[in-house]
Amino acid sequence: MLTPETAVAIVSNAVHITALIVCVLVVPSLIGGLLVSIFQAATQINEQMLSFLPRLLITLGMLIFAGNWILRTLGDLFIETFKQAGRLVG
Repeated sequence: MLTPETAVAIVSNAVHITALIVCVLVVPSLIGGLLVSIFQAATQINEQMLSFLPRLLITLGMLIFAGNWILRTLGDLFIETFKQAGRLVG
């Protein structure tokens, strides 16, 4: 039976995994952007491509590096959610 506590646990697990995946992709890009902005402030180079391109490359690199883990984690989340849905409905 689906109780409010069970529903909160399912949604909480989904939000936790989503936040973890977003952090894996966004935090390295933020750190790279911070380093580029410090470099731009030190050298007074104000080029938009210099601030955009490293963040893009870092994000793509993290997708390549952690893509397998991300897909496996999302797959496990969906499989577990569907298993719980079958138990809770029937």
